Amino acid sequence: MMVVEAALSARFRRYRDELALSPGLDFHSLRRSYVTHLIEDGYDALFVQRQVGHEYASTTGLYTSVSSDYRTRTLRRVLDQTITDALNRKAPTP
Repeated sequence: MMVVEAALSARFRRYRDELALSPGLDFHSLRRSYVTHLIEDGYDALFVQRQVGHEYASTTGLYTSVSSDYRTRTLRRVLDQTITDALNRKAPTP
């Protein structure tokens, strides 16, 4: 038995409608979600790119829609490291 993408999409739409989920949710949403969760969980971008079979990293970037919480945590980590580095720098000797 061969699985056809159109059949999977039709079944997904039926389940989505029966569960009263957003009509904007489609089968491809699962793929975008998978990529986003891998990135948010810290997996290497090249690994994620290969997981989804993308030749170019820019294509994988289109799939990623990280949460505002993830963006905040990432920014906080970078800012904290920048401040730590600045405070630990030795003053230049004259």
